[in-house]
Amino acid sequence: MAIMRSGNPALSDKTFLDLGSGSVVRDDGGTMTLNGTVNKTAILLVITLVGALFSWSQFAAAAQAGNIGAVMPYVWGGAIGGFVAALVTVFKKEWSPFTAPIYAALEGLFLGAVSAMFEKLYPGIVMQAVVATFGTLGALLMAYRSGLIKATENFKLGVVAATGGIALMYLAQLGMNLFGFHGMSFISGNSALGIGFSVVVVIVAALNLVLDFDFIEQGAQRGAPKYMEWYGAFGLLVTLVWLYLEILRLLSKLQSRN
Repeated sequence: MAIMRSGNPALSDKTFLDLGSGSVVRDDGGTMTLNGTVNKTAILLVITLVGALFSWSQFAAAAQAGNIGAVMPYVWGGAIGGFVAALVTVFKKEWSPFTAPIYAALEGLFLGAVSAMFEKLYPGIVMQAVVATFGTLGALLMAYRSGLIKATENFKLGVVAATGGIALMYLAQLGMNLFGFHGMSFISGNSALGIGFSVVVVIVAALNLVLDFDFIEQGAQRGAPKYMEWYGAFGLLVTLVWLYLEILRLLSKLQSRN
């Protein structure tokens, strides 16, 4: 039986499998279903939206008062808190019915504040990014369900390798910036190379959705525990957040050249 693999760190190898025997871990609360995971994903998206609308409104009030810095606690609190909640969810999957909504709320606060900042600089960019993100999600889901795109082992290996390479580049850039070096400025720059890089990252992020669909489907087929519906929804949300942010970055680069 093929090993389930995803470029999404929340949906890594053996997520649904017992590490000792390779059998599915079960509990007494029923088993995971696709419909259940879809419902949980919808709930997490609504929570994320509520959090985003709140921090967006706070940004609007702060901007009107001339104190945009007042929303920075939402940016850093949402980012750091979301990261912590994600780590807890990854290591304590059985807690995901509680930690996944917390992650969604915190990411919503972060996304709302960051999105408002981009919107102030480039009016209309947020709606474009939202439409592009969910348009990509819908298109890839239809392609996956129709069999047009198949998550073969070679496909999975390629996406995982590309995702890992991007992560290493981001970490390298962060480390260089901490020491005052700017050797990979194209990552955030709006040059042709920088835009090309963002296009590649958006494509890789989008392809991770295909791996996530396949991973969740296999988990449901193997009868994973019921709480894994929340965990699967959490993993999918992680990818959607990444895809949205990368599309936002790409659009901002394109608009800054005008």
